[in-house]
Amino acid sequence: MIETTSADKPLPVGSAGKRSGGWWGMVALIVTEASLFGYLLFTYFYLASQTEQHWPPEGLPSLLIPGVNTLILLTSSLFVWASECYLRFRQPRWSLAFMTMATVLGACFVLIQLSEWHKKPYDMTSHLYGSLYFTITGFHLLHVLVGLVILMLLLIWIALGYFDHRQYAAVTVGGLYWHFVDMVWLFVFSTLYLLPYL
Repeated sequence: MIETTSADKPLPVGSAGKRSGGWWGMVALIVTEASLFGYLLFTYFYLASQTEQHWPPEGLPSLLIPGVNTLILLTSSLFVWASECYLRFRQPRWSLAFMTMATVLGACFVLIQLSEWHKKPYDMTSHLYGSLYFTITGFHLLHVLVGLVILMLLLIWIALGYFDHRQYAAVTVGGLYWHFVDMVWLFVFSTLYLLPYL
């Protein structure tokens, strides 16, 4: 009869069927960051209601490029979700392909957003609207860049075989952040691009 000591037992990795600590930590981060965007959008609406200048000062914004960029970002979120699903389905190659597509689309969003900034006839110091526009979209772009770093790390880890159909919590947590970034963009897009038409 062989006796086992506590040193022979593997360390626990969490309770089966329960959310990981990382998931709850990400939820707490998302709540905090959502509050930040809530304050920024509240500031936008408040100052828009108080100003006497035309809002936006340069006329109605173009919807074509921002609309396409919105579709790109939402599609990337769909690919992140598919990547997680295919890990659960024991298809790591498909998971890798979908995470690659999500990362590429996220990078495309950044490049298009930077291009749109460059084409604006105003900058952050031109007027109140310009300051708010670049602050709100800038904070969002910063979150997208952080999300891209997360997606690239997940992409590398999937390629190295760190995840399987049982252990993929990091993909779930990273995906949660990316979905949050996409959801925030819907509010930003609606505020800055759609509401001026109403």
